[in-house]
Amino acid sequence: MRNIALKLRYDGSAYHGWQIQKEDITVASVLEEALEKVCGHPVRVTGCGRTDAGVHALRYCANFRTDSTIPAERIPYALNTRLPADVAVMDAVDAAEDFNAILSCRKKEYIYRILNARIRDPFLEKRVCFYPQPLDLERMKRAAEAFIGTHDFRAVRSEGTRTRTTIRTVFSCGVEKSGDLITVSICADGFLYNMCRAMVGTMVYASYGKLEPEDIPLLLEKGDRRLTGPTMPPQGLYLHRIWYDGAVGEMMEKDGKEERE
Repeated sequence: MRNIALKLRYDGSAYHGWQIQKEDITVASVLEEALEKVCGHPVRVTGCGRTDAGVHALRYCANFRTDSTIPAERIPYALNTRLPADVAVMDAVDAAEDFNAILSCRKKEYIYRILNARIRDPFLEKRVCFYPQPLDLERMKRAAEAFIGTHDFRAVRSEGTRTRTTIRTVFSCGVEKSGDLITVSICADGFLYNMCRAMVGTMVYASYGKLEPEDIPLLLEKGDRRLTGPTMPPQGLYLHRIWYDGAVGEMMEKDGKEERE
C-alpha cells in the first residue's frame, strides 16, 4: 500500500481546527471526504499537528495510505475539484513506508500577525489580530529573544492535549514590522497547546511594561501560567513552515505560486 504525503494550504476561518471532531467541520474531515471520492475507499489522514479553530496554514503536511494507482502528481488536481475553496492541496509525493507527518517532522515555524493600527481593515478581519493600542517593537523583540533555547514551556501553554514532556527547544523567535503589520515568527522542535499564542501575549505584556523581557527565562522556570501574558486570538496564527528529510522535505520547501503571501 502506498504512503502519500500531501502539501496543503488553508484558511482556517470556517473550521474547528484540523483534528476530526464528532460534530464540527474540520480541515481533516473535508480532506478525508475528498480523498475517499478520489481513492475509492475510506481514508484516514495523519496531520503534522493540530491547528485550533480559526488558525491558518500557509504550509501543512498530511499523509495517508492507499492502494490507488493515481500518480502522485495528479492527486492535487483530483482533490482540489472536490475540496472547498478555502482548502487547497498544493503538491503530493510518494513517501517512505515509515513516513508519518507528525512523528517525522524535525521542526516547525509558526507566524503570528498583528495589525497594529488605529483603524481595523475589514479585508484582514479573520487573518490578523487587530490591536489598536501602540506596541513597543523593541521591547517585543527583546522578549522574543528571551524565549530562544531549551526550556520548560508549561508557563505558556493552555490545559488541553496531554503531552509526555513540556520541554521544547525554540530555535528562533523574532519580531518584524512592515507598515502597520507586526509579524512574530517562532521556530521550534515542537509546540504545546496554545504555546505560540501565549508567547505572543507575553511579548505584548512586555511591550506595555507589565513584565520585563529579561524576566521571561525566570517566569518559564517558575512554570506558572498566571505570571505570563494572555493567549492571543487565533485568527493571527499561521503554520508557516515544516521541515522533513528526504522527498517530503524537498516537496515542503519547493517554491511556487502557493508560497506568495
